[in-house]
Amino acid sequence: MKRLPWVDDENVALLTDQYELTMAQAYWAEGLDKRAVFSLFVRRLPASRNYLLACGLDTVLGYLEGLHVSAQAVAHLGSTGVFERGFLDWLGHLRFTGDVWAMPEGTPLFAGEPLLEVEATLIEAQLVETFLLNQIQFQTVLASKAVRVKTAAGERAVVDFGLRRMHGADAGLKAPRAFHLAGVDATSNVLAGQMFGIPVSGTMAHSYVSAHEDEMAAFRAFVRSFPESILLVDTYDTIAGVRNVVRLAEELGTDFRVRGVRLDSGDLGALARDARRILYDAGLERVQIFASGGLDEWEIRRLVREGAPIDGFGVGTGMGVAEDSPALDIVYKLAAYAGQGRLKLSTRKQTLPGQKQVFRAEQRSRAVGDVIA
Repeated sequence: MKRLPWVDDENVALLTDQYELTMAQAYWAEGLDKRAVFSLFVRRLPASRNYLLACGLDTVLGYLEGLHVSAQAVAHLGSTGVFERGFLDWLGHLRFTGDVWAMPEGTPLFAGEPLLEVEATLIEAQLVETFLLNQIQFQTVLASKAVRVKTAAGERAVVDFGLRRMHGADAGLKAPRAFHLAGVDATSNVLAGQMFGIPVSGTMAHSYVSAHEDEMAAFRAFVRSFPESILLVDTYDTIAGVRNVVRLAEELGTDFRVRGVRLDSGDLGALARDARRILYDAGLERVQIFASGGLDEWEIRRLVREGAPIDGFGVGTGMGVAEDSPALDIVYKLAAYAGQGRLKLSTRKQTLPGQKQVFRAEQRSRAVGDVIA
């Protein structure tokens, strides 16, 4: 059985749509390779977004800096019978020599505003379209979701729990960075912690508890290895689980260093209030309450507004796949060629010609509007 390959620096140049390469050969054959400007922007905001957060530029720049078509990739293209030998020879020497003008990552933006513009020879700028759209769209989608979650949580901590439900390994690595850029405090993803220096956090799973004879045995064993852990209390009965944490504190006395309890099911607001009362009555005011389980910005906002005594949230699928708005109407369009503006007049798909920049107007240190010019 053939092992499925990964995308890497040697094959990423072919992570593109076929028409990018056929257009490139046609440009090459015609000698159309003067300086061009392409603009990448979102046509319209999703119904459930009132702004976006720019993300993905770092990935794009790394790709452009190392862009090349390997000998193996050239051989594959030659084997298809689609491309001319002279074009393939030229392609084997391709390097990106252009410039990129972009909004800094983490910048709030709106529809019609260029997240970035590529200024390069026409073929270079055309060939990178697919990868740029893929990475900017994906990471901007996730950063834009995460900033809503963090805004809803306010001063309370938010931890990314989404890796196991994300759409593949590349998503699983890039998403925690986008989340952290948007203000999310930590991730459960160990590789993301190593690669990007993001704080890594984790608690325990229900399987650990159910692998033991009873809940108390599981709690005792876990804190022997991890004294300052957060204990998952809802495997069997949430309130009984909280009372077991109180029992553990009585057993350990001054050696009790558990940082918190995690609620993962049921009416999180009501359970948090009951748990806080039990912990408070036992003199365990410093033990925090952490909540998870199907959370998004709307549910977090509801819990916060109701005054639920929750100190932090673990957010998984809803944020990890941007469940309510997983895609953007994002495009990459030619804006200038050979020093002249180019535009598109298709219905509801019109574009603005020429190189552009976004100017953010402020009054009393508060942003009040943008101008594209």
